[in-house]
Amino acid sequence: MQFHQYGYVSEDPRIATPRGYGIDRPEDLPDEMDVLIVGTGPAGVIAAAQLTQYPDVNTRIIERRPGRLEIGQADGIQARSVETFQSFGFAERITQEAFHLTEMCFWNPDPENPENIVRTGRPSDDPHGVSEFPHLIVNQARVLDYFLEAAADGPAKIKPNYGVEFGGLEIDQDAEYPVSVTVRYVAGERQGEERTIRAKYVFGCDGAGSGVRKAIGRKLEGKGANHAWGVMDVLANTDFPDIRTKCAINSRNGSILLIPREGGLLFRMYVDLGEVPLDDNRKVRQTPVEEIIKRANQIIHPYSVDVKSVAWSSVYEVGHRLTDHFDDVDTEDRGTRVPRVFIAGDACHTHSAKAGQGMNVSMQDGWNLGWKLGAVLSGRANESLLDTYSEERQVIAKNLIDFDREWSTLMATPQDKLPDPKYLEDFYVKTAEFPAGFMTEYQPSLITAGTEHQDLAAGFPVGKRFKSARVMRVCDAYALHQGHQATADGRWRIHVYADRAAAGEESATSRFAEWLQNDPKSPLVAYRRDGDDDATLFDVDVTYQQQYTDMDVTQVPRVFRPQIGPLELNYWERVYATLPDEDIYDERQISRDGAVVVVRPDHYVAAVLPLDATDELSSFFEGVLTRNA
Repeated sequence: MQFHQYGYVSEDPRIATPRGYGIDRPEDLPDEMDVLIVGTGPAGVIAAAQLTQYPDVNTRIIERRPGRLEIGQADGIQARSVETFQSFGFAERITQEAFHLTEMCFWNPDPENPENIVRTGRPSDDPHGVSEFPHLIVNQARVLDYFLEAAADGPAKIKPNYGVEFGGLEIDQDAEYPVSVTVRYVAGERQGEERTIRAKYVFGCDGAGSGVRKAIGRKLEGKGANHAWGVMDVLANTDFPDIRTKCAINSRNGSILLIPREGGLLFRMYVDLGEVPLDDNRKVRQTPVEEIIKRANQIIHPYSVDVKSVAWSSVYEVGHRLTDHFDDVDTEDRGTRVPRVFIAGDACHTHSAKAGQGMNVSMQDGWNLGWKLGAVLSGRANESLLDTYSEERQVIAKNLIDFDREWSTLMATPQDKLPDPKYLEDFYVKTAEFPAGFMTEYQPSLITAGTEHQDLAAGFPVGKRFKSARVMRVCDAYALHQGHQATADGRWRIHVYADRAAAGEESATSRFAEWLQNDPKSPLVAYRRDGDDDATLFDVDVTYQQQYTDMDVTQVPRVFRPQIGPLELNYWERVYATLPDEDIYDERQISRDGAVVVVRPDHYVAAVLPLDATDELSSFFEGVLTRNA
């Protein structure tokens, strides 16, 4: 963690000094703002946590509830989300309180006595080793708490205005603040009051019944599966041996997805309530919890569960729905005007809860848009950057729905109707990387280059998240994960993997470093503003092929030892060496001739280039960033 750049710090370094709109931030909503976030769901809070790093952007967030969420419906935290928590500074803390999923048990009818169930498999939860981070279970409310803490502790000091409901909006493209939003106070001293506020952009994170979505004329299209599930978080006693292990239970009497919860005692059951008649008129949603408990006991026979307390319960029908765009611009108008209203999460894609995707994908929606709004509103990026939000995330949501439709259908299919008795288990193992969050692959666009040079760093696929590997930090002989050093601060990363030459020798690496430091076409020079230090917009590091004991860090080019803060202090911690038994060049298939890996602010790989491709690097950023006036 870097925190003395503005002078000595003796207090909690995670709490930033207020800057910009964070200074004396008013409690009430102003009449005008840059960004209005509607809803404190996963997408909304991560967007706020990102935008707090842009203190010169006036961001507000409203929530119709009178206070924080206390009981969240979502609980599955995939490994990609834990990577994201690392970037926002709280992965270690939330990991300590969460339940860790290490394997999944599959139970099916006993071939000798089909009325009973028996365990038929217990594959590892991460059979392919796709991440160094765990798969967690923790209440959604705690996830929101951590992101809201990050938003409040950042320099913009963003906090929600609770008890404020979205009423509607109108757009006037010619106005300085084009979006007029009607809000109503539904709690507190001002309850019943209605007013109009104006924003440059609105981000609707207000759930499946989204008022923001309806206001821009978008519709959730799709259909239900006419299948209902009862879900309950319970404190109970049982003789079922795998009660503290994630289980897919399939019996003659239906199916259960069992999810142990954090805290050592609580667990969740998704209980199969069967097919729903077309003329049901939502009667199934009135199923009493007693009936759900009875069904659960029938399914897990010969075991039983004695429920002592129900913390939360609900009934839902599986549905898969998606909007055609995640903003207010239609396909035929794309490029002719700037999108002003965006939607995320359940507001634009809904699916079953059993693949543990809703909260995880929603967070990536919010992060994707958050840094883009910050970059545009701070004058660092062209407005065309905002078109990439819907372009990128709508495709990801469609892929998710296609996957979830198959998974939820398999979960509800009796074993004797599957192609093979182990079909569900095999599907789980084969597709593990998708629900873990690592199959997202953005296609070539304004901010994602082509794959012409992918062979230089095959382990960093362009368009996919930067998959960390361990290196040795030279200045203090500290082995660490390189990807974990990237925080959600809105900066672009330029990772330089040196050729075979040592530091201080004339080489392709030294020539690239000289260009990066001094050439007018270098992004570090072209987009530098008065008041910026060497690392304001870009975080540049270098990894050498030599062992750290064979290096003199003072011989490393200056661009890799930036001067930061008003005191222009030399920062030594961006120079790395390989580890003897864990060489990142081998681990990530990096060419020994060297490579440049460009990573976006949301930590997806934007480009892989050779060390001499300075024109390509310059051209890439020319299309994204804005030069000094």
